[in-house]
Amino acid sequence: MAGTGLFAEILDGDVYKYYADGEWKKSSSAKTVAIINPTTRKTQYKVQACTQEEVNKVMESAKTAQKSWAKTPLWKRAELLHKAAAILKEHKAPIAECLVKEIAKPAKDAVTEVVRSGDLVSYTAEEGVRILGEGKFLVSDSFPGNERTKYCLTSKIPLGVILAIPPFNYPVNLAVSKIAPALIAGNSLVLKPPTQGAVSALHMVHCFHLAGFPKGLISCVTGKGSEIGDFLTMHPGVNCISFTGGDTGIAISKKAGMVPLQMELGGKDACIILEDADLDLVAANIIKGGFSYSGQRCTAVKVVLVMESVADVLVDKVKAKIAKLTVGPPEDDCDITPVVSESSANFIEGLVKDAKEKGATFCQEYKRDGNLIWPLLLDNVRPDMRIAWEEPFGPVLPVIRINSIEEGIHHCNASNFGLQGCVFTKDVNKAILISDAMETGTVQINSAPARGPDHFPFQGLKDSGIGSQGVTNSINMMTKIKSTVINLPTPSYTMG
Repeated sequence: MAGTGLFAEILDGDVYKYYADGEWKKSSSAKTVAIINPTTRKTQYKVQACTQEEVNKVMESAKTAQKSWAKTPLWKRAELLHKAAAILKEHKAPIAECLVKEIAKPAKDAVTEVVRSGDLVSYTAEEGVRILGEGKFLVSDSFPGNERTKYCLTSKIPLGVILAIPPFNYPVNLAVSKIAPALIAGNSLVLKPPTQGAVSALHMVHCFHLAGFPKGLISCVTGKGSEIGDFLTMHPGVNCISFTGGDTGIAISKKAGMVPLQMELGGKDACIILEDADLDLVAANIIKGGFSYSGQRCTAVKVVLVMESVADVLVDKVKAKIAKLTVGPPEDDCDITPVVSESSANFIEGLVKDAKEKGATFCQEYKRDGNLIWPLLLDNVRPDMRIAWEEPFGPVLPVIRINSIEEGIHHCNASNFGLQGCVFTKDVNKAILISDAMETGTVQINSAPARGPDHFPFQGLKDSGIGSQGVTNSINMMTKIKSTVINLPTPSYTMG
C-alpha cells in the first residue's frame, strides 16, 4: 500500500512530505496541494506546498552536496544507482498503485513503468561508467603549422545542479531518465514532479533515499507552479534544466538564461500510409500508437495520413479493432481509462465539436462520462479543422485522406511540431526517402512512434524540443568538456 510500511515516513497524516537534505519534511507554509483522482474526480492525495525560501535551501544543499559527489569514484556512483534500481523494482506495487490513482494509468502498464524505470537506472549506471571512464588525448602537430609541443587531455566533468521536471504521463520513468544520468555524471539533482504524479515520484525518490545517496544530493520539492515554478527555473543555483511537458517549456526556455536545456515538448506525430502497406499491420499499430494510455503520450499517433485508394479498407479495419477496446477504470486494466483532468477532457471535447461542426465523419458516437472519453476515430478530416493540427492528448484520432506522398509529407512538415512520425510501406527505398523528407526527430518505418528502448536517441525538431534524450545523450548533455594542456619546451615524437 502507498504511504505504508517502508514508505510510512514520507507521509504525515494525510499529507505527503517533500524531500530535502536527506530527510522527509513538512513545509513551513502549512499549505497543501490536492491531487485529484481522474477516475473518481475526488481528492486522492495531498502534497506539501513548498515555499521559495525552502527552494533556496534546497539549492544551497544541492550545490554543497554536488562538490563532494563529484569526488566520488565512478564505480561507487554506479553501485548506488544499481542499489536504487533494485529497491525500485522490489517495491513496484505501491508505486504502481499511486500511478493508477493519480493519473489513471492501467494497472498493468503502471507496474511496467516502474520496472522499466529500474532497468533504465541500471543501464545508465553501466553506460555511465563506460562513457565517463574515457577521455581524449590530442597532440598539437595534427593541425597545420604546429610541432608536437602540446599534449591535450580532455575529460567530461559535471555541470553542477540539474533541475528535472517530468510530465504527468510518465512521472516515474521520465523522472529517472533525468535523475540517473545526472547522478552518474557527478551532478546533484532537484526534482519538481508534476502535480498529477507527484506521489508516485515521491515514492520513487524514497527508493533513492533508501539506497544511501548522500544528503542533499537529491531533493524533491512539491508545490504550485504559480508559486515556485518560475522561481525554480530562473534560480541562479540551477546549472541545467531537463524538462518534459507541453508548451510551458517554451516559456521556460525564454526565461532560463545561460544554462543548457534538454526539452521535449510534445508532438503531432503523423502516420503516412502508402498503397502497398500491410493494412492489418497498420491497423494494429494505429490502435497501439493512437489509443494506448488513452492517447496521452507525446509519441502517440496524432494524425493518420492515408492514401485515398486504401483509406476505406483501413478505416474499416481500425473501426473493428476500436470496437474491441475495453473502456473503464484503470484498476480493471481497461484499454481506455479517464484522461488526467477535467480541463483535459474539456479541451478534447472542444476539438471534437469543432470537427463535427466542420463536417468530419464520426466512425463512432462521441461519448463522455466525466473524464472518461470513449475512443473515437474521425474520418475525412480537413486541414481547416483544429484536430488536424492540435495535440488532443486523448483517445481521439483524425484521419486525413491524401492523394500523393508529397501531400502527406507537406501536412507533416506544416506542423509546428516535429517529434516523431511513421511510414508504412513495403518499399524500403520510398520509406527512406519519406523519412529523410519528414521534419521530425525520429521516423519509425512500419511501426507506430515510440520513445524507446530508453537507450535510443529521442529528440524533437521545431516546437517539439531542444537537445536529445536517451541514456548516452543525457549523460553527455549533463557534462562539459574540460581540457588540460601540457606544454613541452621542445617538440617530442615517439619513434616506435
